[in-house]
Amino acid sequence: MSERMHQSDAAWLQMEEPTGLMVITAVLWFDEPLDWERLEDVVRERLVERYPRFHQRVVTGGLLGTARWEEHPAFRLEDHLRRTKLGPPGGHAELERLVSESMSTPLDFARPLWELHLIQGYEDGCALLMRVHHCIADGISLARVLLSLTDERAAGGRMAGGFEEAEDPPGTLGRLLRGARTVVGSTRAAWKRGAELLAEPIQLMDLAVEGAKGASAVSRLLTLMQDPPSPFKGELGREKRVAWSRPVPVGKVREIGHGTGSTVNDVVMAVVAGMLRRYVLARGQPPEDIRAVVPVNLRPPREPLPRELGNRFGVVFLPLPLGLEDPLERLWELKRRMDTLKRSPEAAVMFGMLSAAGLAPAPVERMAVEVMRKKASLVLTNVPGPKRPVYLAGAKLSGVMFWVPMPARLGVGLSIFSYAGHVTLGVAADAGLVPEPHELLEDFELELESLAEAVRGAGHPVPLH
Repeated sequence: MSERMHQSDAAWLQMEEPTGLMVITAVLWFDEPLDWERLEDVVRERLVERYPRFHQRVVTGGLLGTARWEEHPAFRLEDHLRRTKLGPPGGHAELERLVSESMSTPLDFARPLWELHLIQGYEDGCALLMRVHHCIADGISLARVLLSLTDERAAGGRMAGGFEEAEDPPGTLGRLLRGARTVVGSTRAAWKRGAELLAEPIQLMDLAVEGAKGASAVSRLLTLMQDPPSPFKGELGREKRVAWSRPVPVGKVREIGHGTGSTVNDVVMAVVAGMLRRYVLARGQPPEDIRAVVPVNLRPPREPLPRELGNRFGVVFLPLPLGLEDPLERLWELKRRMDTLKRSPEAAVMFGMLSAAGLAPAPVERMAVEVMRKKASLVLTNVPGPKRPVYLAGAKLSGVMFWVPMPARLGVGLSIFSYAGHVTLGVAADAGLVPEPHELLEDFELELESLAEAVRGAGHPVPLH
């Protein structure tokens, strides 16, 4: 028995290139060693037996070249769960180097498209490296899958709660999510018309637009000016580099937010914009505004993850105000731009385009990819993790970082992850474009201090947006 791959999942399969692997990467670290047998039991029971995609492989070809899922006839857990010894001295730099090397290594398409490495010899504890192909699920869903492996206590017995809030956030973001989910239903209804859409695939996009009431959003996407040249755009190679920051206490970020009428998310995004501005200036280039592709979750937060997982997200194009010199002005302008995007059906429209790309007609696929490649310079993902510490196979989880793929030949991915009262920034980049990602992290820390100082010394009122 085999099962046809959903078109929104097939789109990520088709975007795979040697210089841009469509693999989601996560690294988790612990202050104590993990028990191997207990880890095996957790992975088998909570991952492989619960979600079929982790024991199925992808088969391509056949009628219309459609990708399908089928059971792997010789599946063995030991082919996917492995032990690796970190080279001496076994510190942060060595772990970053190992993760970087993994980002340049494709998964084995003869097997289910995932692997989990227990990395022994990392400081006084250990680390886990997980790699999952994007055609299995989106990053937010996989974050929830990862959490399902953890417990609230070291003794186990009670799985940790969800990554996301219990209900939609209030205000404009809630309206965006509800409107975006409407288009998901329209896209599914359109898919059932099958042959008619294959004859005229653009109809799927038309229906997506109609479902989101977003004709203006499509027009805006297609008429956006190309992003300017910057150190973050250029030809890609196979070698990738990753790095992640020291965890920043959420309380420090929240203090800045209270002083400016901003959320923690507003502040972190503004610090990222300032970080990129510093990096561009240091290379003698004028800091012009650039856009980030920002994934938006389209699953209702209360909806349990389906056993088949899959991709249910859209993207928005967030213009980052690198051109503004004053940190406070940059924060308020970014907040204004994000509030504007929250009222737009743009995320749902891009979900429709990605779903249409998975139908395989080349013009539709090229359109979705070209929109992302020309209109943006990087990928920026923000996922909230557990607010309290959790345990995996009895060991307390000390920290987490993850990266989604950089589609459409984008060369830089930034990831923001919050866990147990701290925020961490991760950088993944093409080695030819950003050979030393730690320079970005240094700029991140400098910009955070600069914004905090600006808030302390501000004498003007917070603008109302």
